[in-house]
Amino acid sequence: MAVGIDDNEDLTSLRVDARTQDLLLDAQRECTFAFATKEGWPAGVVMSYLYRDGAFWLTAAAGRTHVLAAQRDPRVTLVVSNAGTDLPGRRMLAVRGRVVVHTDAETKRWFYPAFAKRHAPDHPEAFRQLLDSPNRVVLEVRPVRIAVSHDSTKMPGDGRGGGTGTRPTRK
Repeated sequence: MAVGIDDNEDLTSLRVDARTQDLLLDAQRECTFAFATKEGWPAGVVMSYLYRDGAFWLTAAAGRTHVLAAQRDPRVTLVVSNAGTDLPGRRMLAVRGRVVVHTDAETKRWFYPAFAKRHAPDHPEAFRQLLDSPNRVVLEVRPVRIAVSHDSTKMPGDGRGGGTGTRPTRK
């Protein structure tokens, strides 16, 4: 049985490798930040991130639901896909991590300029000033493990049943 030709069930061979992970995290700028509400419901928000030194760095206003949830329970999952990037295929990874909520000036001093340069390269100083508000926090997510990943480019026909290596249709 060949994955993507005869079988589309066992996709363990399609996990994202280290090189593809680096490409994905560099190409993408947004992730889904998944957390548990106070009532225990799963929830998520789409957030921009900066990936640096093995951690995801994000920012939000202090009173937002996801910030309050992270302060209550630091276990979160970040989901990153290649949607909207120039990377071919369908690639994604879900990263389990632990959040540290930073409110200190030292973290903000390096984070805001780096974040603004990545997300507003034409006007980084204006964006940095906008971010530097009294109730803003910086979220540092340190990965614990990759929970799920997928790279459809490892399949013939990009996982849609066509392309190199496909067998003729049975009648």
